[in-house]
Amino acid sequence: MTGIAIGFGGYQGPESVHSRAAEVLRDGLRRRLGDAVSFEIVGNVIDAGRKASDLLGMVERGELAMCYFSSSYLADRVPELGLLDLPFVLEDRSKAYAALDGPLGALLAERLAEVSSYRLLGFWDNGIRHLSNRVRPLRGPSDCTGLLIRTLFSDLHEETFRLLGFETVRLDVKDLIEGVRAGTIDAQDNALTNIWNFRLYEQHRHVTLTGHFFGAAAVLCHGPSHDGWPGDIRAAVYESLAEATAAQRELAAAEDMTALAGLRDAGVEIVDPSPGERQAFVDAVRPVVEAQRERFGEELFACLT
Repeated sequence: MTGIAIGFGGYQGPESVHSRAAEVLRDGLRRRLGDAVSFEIVGNVIDAGRKASDLLGMVERGELAMCYFSSSYLADRVPELGLLDLPFVLEDRSKAYAALDGPLGALLAERLAEVSSYRLLGFWDNGIRHLSNRVRPLRGPSDCTGLLIRTLFSDLHEETFRLLGFETVRLDVKDLIEGVRAGTIDAQDNALTNIWNFRLYEQHRHVTLTGHFFGAAAVLCHGPSHDGWPGDIRAAVYESLAEATAAQRELAAAEDMTALAGLRDAGVEIVDPSPGERQAFVDAVRPVVEAQRERFGEELFACLT
């Protein structure tokens, strides 16, 4: 086969909503371009013994052309990406998609291109995040006190969990799974689909539906490769990615319901906080939100609402 080779990397199994969306992207390119592009899905780098976060370097160096990854890991380069990590702000999918697909998303793509060799081509739904733990039901911040929770490599995530009373440790996805299985991690937060598909519920028998973060997965492309593609190739990538993004978001919403039913059937204790219980979580982390509002200003902050 001749033509341009595009490698697309991920860190989840073939059943995940991200992996299935990558297949939609692949099929769209085949339909539009035939043999002009060879598209290879590297579905799960963890299976090859690598950390999930290795994907970022692989794309930045051009070893892979594209990947998806949590936007939180790029907030050290583009501080405005931290707006997506604020607790209890993007509280539903429609609000999140409006922010990601609107002026804020465009600004974030522009900022990232200025400071890195990435091109940010869009955002996938990385799930609404909830708490799971192996110790006790979490109905309020007082129940979180003293538990060791895994966090993403995000200052805002870490600060949020400390305000709730957790002790924190930053871990890659690979190390998270190992830590949960070994019992060295008391708690973690994740989308329901990940709690289910990574089988974290086998050790973490308590899940609290806090919905504290909306997870955004940036779809990243190696800048020099992207900029070197002929115009028709770039156009086909954009069109196919738009189809994949629509499919991925539909799958993510549906998977939440499937995963929740599976967790209930598996005997996991599901805590659905009352309005008062949820408000206690919101109040505890308010300083994080207010500090970022002051940092970025009302105009930019308004893009989230």
